[in-house]
Amino acid sequence: MTKPLEGKVALVAGATRAAGRGIAVELGAAGATVYCTGRSTRARRSEMDRPETIEETAELVTRAGGRGIAVAVDHLVPGEVRALVERIDREQGALHVLVNDIFGGTKMEWNRTVWESDLEYGLHTLRLAVDTHAITAHHALPLLIRSPGGLVVEVTDGTAEYNARNYRVSFFYDLVKAANLRMAWALGHELAPHRATAVALTPGWLRSELMLELFGVTEANWRDALAKEPHFAISETPAFVGRAVAALAADPEVARWNGQSLSSGQLAKVYGFTDVDGSRPDAWRYMVEVQDPGKPADVTGYR
Repeated sequence: MTKPLEGKVALVAGATRAAGRGIAVELGAAGATVYCTGRSTRARRSEMDRPETIEETAELVTRAGGRGIAVAVDHLVPGEVRALVERIDREQGALHVLVNDIFGGTKMEWNRTVWESDLEYGLHTLRLAVDTHAITAHHALPLLIRSPGGLVVEVTDGTAEYNARNYRVSFFYDLVKAANLRMAWALGHELAPHRATAVALTPGWLRSELMLELFGVTEANWRDALAKEPHFAISETPAFVGRAVAALAADPEVARWNGQSLSSGQLAKVYGFTDVDGSRPDAWRYMVEVQDPGKPADVTGYR
């Protein structure tokens, strides 16, 4: 079976769990060598204090058909990121795909104004989700642009259109996700002369490890959560956004998306991939047309 990304090298920064893990695994399934970075290892957990590790992600990448390489990196530390990129250059001689999926938030302060927010945590959130992306791009892009056709994916939450019209969670969370969207636009401007592309990409309602735990279900019985939250019917696995990234990375015309805000559901219609159950959940259209107006949950025509 042909693997469209065979011979390609990817860095998924923030590959420990959720979307990052799904993206890393699907890039591996397409044949890529994937450097999987994060702070949670079998020897030490990050401040998130969760069991998922970068070693597990790398093993899943290899099992999927690629080559997974786990590297413990704190993307807030420029020296560690510089050393990572130097290692990729030394071992592979190129970098074709950079996925900036770093976040690491430990709590959500729902509907907290800036004056009601935990200021220390809010500022730390900016560091976790903005500074890390900038530091990683600064060090990785000189290697990426050495090979024509490179791709940078800024993973965020919400499309530019949706976030422009809707308050997202809290002051600091809203600011972070707006920054990630703008980063993709700015990087697209800077990368275009080097024949490289940058996009912002959002999954829909993600059935991450944490989300499944919050609903008290597993991937095998996730529909049991619909009794508690009927709109969870539109949710998607991390593989869905992973397949979106793999499709972008394999597209010789990917430059048509440069600087744009994209979603997994939108790209599924263009590239024809599905989630693991064969469906194509279009979560952001569902949010606008069904969930936000307060209509009863009904995913007919949305997945």
